[in-house]
Amino acid sequence: MSATEIVVDSLARFRVPLGFLCAAAVFWMAEPTPASLTAGAAVACVGELLRIWAAGHLNKSREVTSSGPYRWFAHPLYVGSAILGAGLGIASGRVPVALLIAAYLAVTLTAAIRSEEAFLRRVFRDRYDRYRDAGWVDEERRFSFARVRANREYRAVAGFALAVLLLAWKATYNGSFWRSAAR
Repeated sequence: MSATEIVVDSLARFRVPLGFLCAAAVFWMAEPTPASLTAGAAVACVGELLRIWAAGHLNKSREVTSSGPYRWFAHPLYVGSAILGAGLGIASGRVPVALLIAAYLAVTLTAAIRSEEAFLRRVFRDRYDRYRDAGWVDEERRFSFARVRANREYRAVAGFALAVLLLAWKATYNGSFWRSAAR
């Protein structure tokens, strides 16, 4: 394994713990307002809804999925995460926070995608290449909340809700919420 592959694999593997560190910095630096919270939460909600839609079609590590949002995006869970991150950047009310989130997502999601694609090519070979070339494999499936649960998307929903609640608390606690609302 090359040094690059080791770094990519490490970033992909440790993106969640790195995300907690990034979240702490985001919370510390954020200066949310009612307007930034409302706009950002709306954008982040779109990202989480895309993630839920994708999770409802995915049988992770067992097959190549081509139904639902996988028809349009090779990695809809990551696209949803990027939209969710953009929303939280907006909600934070500060450009440096949005840039930190963007940097974290660019690095970790790129690593995760490279690692995941290597796995999918190794395990599913031609089937994955056919999906990437044509955008479909052979089956259509309906959305399933059972798959959403099996893919543990409830953890992302809880993280999203916690992030918005913490930003709302910070907006209220530091007084900017009430100053902005009074204007």
